[in-house]
Amino acid sequence: MRDSFESLVKTITQSIAGRPVDAALEAYLNRQHGPGSDWFRDMTRACEAGVDEGWLCNREAGGVRYGRVVKPGPGSAGFSVDVVDMTDLAGPHHVHPNGEIDMVMPQTAGARFDGTPAGWKVYPPGSAHRPTVAGGRALVLYLLPDGAIEFTQS
Repeated sequence: MRDSFESLVKTITQSIAGRPVDAALEAYLNRQHGPGSDWFRDMTRACEAGVDEGWLCNREAGGVRYGRVVKPGPGSAGFSVDVVDMTDLAGPHHVHPNGEIDMVMPQTAGARFDGTPAGWKVYPPGSAHRPTVAGGRALVLYLLPDGAIEFTQS
């Protein structure tokens, strides 16, 4: 399943390479690769399998299971790829110097990530938040341009 995951990552990162990390990107992703798409369904299955097999979300801190799966490089169009597994909690506050692109995969009906149900949430460069899952459990795949993230004390 890991090969399938990496192939799906390449598909999505190549499709968004060079695009501004903004609301237009969020609309594009939800339209082209949203919850009704084969790609979204296949990536959700690959993430669920990766968690079950132990190669995704194999670390834990503060109740958040997480793991960086792909480092930024040519094969991922310069994006890092991380997946988190959260249930009804807020993660550590951080800043996105180059933005953050999140794929939300509820595992419990009604679970939301920062208010977003199944689908995509895009944070522009310079934004910050405490990533929060409410209403149950969700997996969140996030893409960071150049792998840039800064954890803060807030």
